Amino acid sequence: MLKKLPKFFRNFYFIVGVVALIWMLFFNSTDLVTQWQRGRKLSTLKKQRQYYAEKIKEVHQEREELLTDYSQLEKFAREKYFMKRPDEDLYILVPEEEK
Repeated sequence: MLKKLPKFFRNFYFIVGVVALIWMLFFNSTDLVTQWQRGRKLSTLKKQRQYYAEKIKEVHQEREELLTDYSQLEKFAREKYFMKRPDEDLYILVPEEEK
């Protein structure tokens, strides 16, 4: 069978090169499938990084507003932590869907 192939394909270096190429493309720890999966994960992580960077900016802006404006601080405390003044009564209304 090997006698029918052209001499170039029977060359030792060609055979070793093809085997090494197949090994690198499919069986190595950095094969094509793994590289593709890592590329997808990298793009997902970059999107998450951008999202969290924007959220950090929003939180810093909110924090700055809360530290400089007392009325904003009071509004924040009332809405987020249900705080009230001593002479007030607080009623919490929960929509039917959230129960």
